[in-house]
Amino acid sequence: MKNKLLQLVEQNQIRKDLPNFNTGDNVKVHLRIKEENKERIQIFEGLVIAKDGPGKGLSQSFKVRKISSGIGVEKDFPLNSPIISAIEVIRRNKVRRKKLYYIRNKSGKSARLKEKK
Repeated sequence: MKNKLLQLVEQNQIRKDLPNFNTGDNVKVHLRIKEENKERIQIFEGLVIAKDGPGKGLSQSFKVRKISSGIGVEKDFPLNSPIISAIEVIRRNKVRRKKLYYIRNKSGKSARLKEKK
């Protein structure tokens, strides 16, 4: 059981503006990129292959994978990070596993997932 003071601090840090998404969903993650004195939004679009962390705490994170120029790129994002400005769910896919690491070894048509009805 966590300390009550620690729980109070965590409650203030948890973001409630992000949509509910699961492993297997295609998402667009809007990131705030700060370069010197400019700030811009960069979009990373891909498949959520894992969601980590216990319950609804601050330590939750998720991993997004995309194919860029024929090379697989994966990024880990802390769910409650202030760098994330928005998350859009593009498509919800039907999956039966919590971690989709087997997608790393597949390419082309074999890497496709069926859309939820």
